[in-house]
Amino acid sequence: MPEPIELKTADGVTLEAELAMPTGPAGCGLVLCHPHPQYGGTMRSIVISALFDALPPQGVACLRFNFRGVEGSEGAHDFGNLERVDAETAVAALADRLQHDVPLILTGWSFGADMALSVRDTRVDAWVAIAPPLVAVHDLDGLAADPRPKLLALAQHDEFRDPTEVTEIAEHWANADVHVIGGASHFFVGRTDRLVEVTSGFVHRLSPAPSA
Repeated sequence: MPEPIELKTADGVTLEAELAMPTGPAGCGLVLCHPHPQYGGTMRSIVISALFDALPPQGVACLRFNFRGVEGSEGAHDFGNLERVDAETAVAALADRLQHDVPLILTGWSFGADMALSVRDTRVDAWVAIAPPLVAVHDLDGLAADPRPKLLALAQHDEFRDPTEVTEIAEHWANADVHVIGGASHFFVGRTDRLVEVTSGFVHRLSPAPSA
């Protein structure tokens, strides 16, 4: 069962979070950033929940949290500015719970993907950006030279950003793998299984997890 935890940001905001650990040693850690709070996004949104439920049995430690101002988290929405601090706080919290040689992957969906890509903490070993609109990323150009692995999982029929536009941008990034999920909309309804499969494959390539 997931463990409810609280995270304290550098500016004193308490965030609601949940931690799901595998039954055996964690082969990898995943921090999950949810979609835009002003459009109903929470840590329980469909894609975040699908990954949070599926990956711990595969040996992946997962931490999901609510950005400031969402549900049980203190503070107020800050239009993608202090939300980056929230994501950094979650990275630090999961890193503290992992052995030092276990890779940590920062993952987000939609607005959460932009926030994940905005964090350049040295404890982050890789990123998974799911349907990132690439409109709220801090220092987008800085990703081009960053050698850490990046997976961009895009929706073929994304309503908010054409996947071909995102692909063209990511072509200039070091160590970036772009995967377009056929038949998917931005919300991945009916396609979460495929999204979990793609994400799981990337995670286990970085660090093969122990079997459940």
